[in-house]
Amino acid sequence: MIQSVWRQLRITLEMIKIEHTVFALPFAFIGAVLAERGIPPLRTCFWILMAMIWARSAAMAFNRLVDARIDADNPRTRNRALPRGLVSRGYVTGFVLVCSGMFLLSAWMLNRLSFILAFPALALVLAYSFSKRFTSFSHILLGLALSIAPVGGWIAVTGRLDPETLLLCLVVVTWVAGFDIVYSCQDVGFDSKFGLFSIPARWGVPRALAISFGLHILTIVALFLVYFTFRLSWFSLAGITALSGILVYEHIVIRPGDLTRVNMAFFTLNGIFSISLFILVLGDVLLFPTS
Repeated sequence: MIQSVWRQLRITLEMIKIEHTVFALPFAFIGAVLAERGIPPLRTCFWILMAMIWARSAAMAFNRLVDARIDADNPRTRNRALPRGLVSRGYVTGFVLVCSGMFLLSAWMLNRLSFILAFPALALVLAYSFSKRFTSFSHILLGLALSIAPVGGWIAVTGRLDPETLLLCLVVVTWVAGFDIVYSCQDVGFDSKFGLFSIPARWGVPRALAISFGLHILTIVALFLVYFTFRLSWFSLAGITALSGILVYEHIVIRPGDLTRVNMAFFTLNGIFSISLFILVLGDVLLFPTS
């Protein structure tokens, strides 16, 4: 019995790629830390964590459900849980509903505005799964879905939606869209054959990588705007400069004729980027508080 439960849990966590939560979660806490200008109350941090885990789990499971037939045809994804029959469509549907409900509960536990905005936020993160069927700019929609994280963290602390959070959104949208374009280069042949939309499928890998690089340049610009707008110190300035180097390096190691380092760039470098940015912001507000 215990072994069966553990096996099902392991399959589920693998299906939703729980480790990829590291991409968006630090940004939720960046928004919260900047709003608090310090560490928010433990209760607030807990419900932010819960909201992020449940929202992302719902979104990933829904994506697996919507893309089950596509994943079964794609050599890169045919070993996922649903195509292999390791889980049923009914199980995944139930999982999506439970995760969605828990996300709404977590938002309700934060404050009224968080709960109200949780409904359109959930709709956006779920709707992204359909986007590659009708637009090449699905990468931007993914970025918009993840950009909810810093805004959600800010609202969780303040109970307000303030305009300066748009800069945090810009960082996330351009960063996520940029690395998602790189990742989707692996499926350019499959997407073209099956009529799926992506920037690599529409304009080719060389142009797609150039667009990705341009988006990451915008990320760097947005990061420096965050530095000025939120009155951060030299500590963050030095760190943002170093993180800009990571983004540039990501495009040095990936070339149109050599995509063998995509996973390294996608998982390792982007994980380092998001976690390091959170550490920078947290260290800044704790070590160099503004008057």
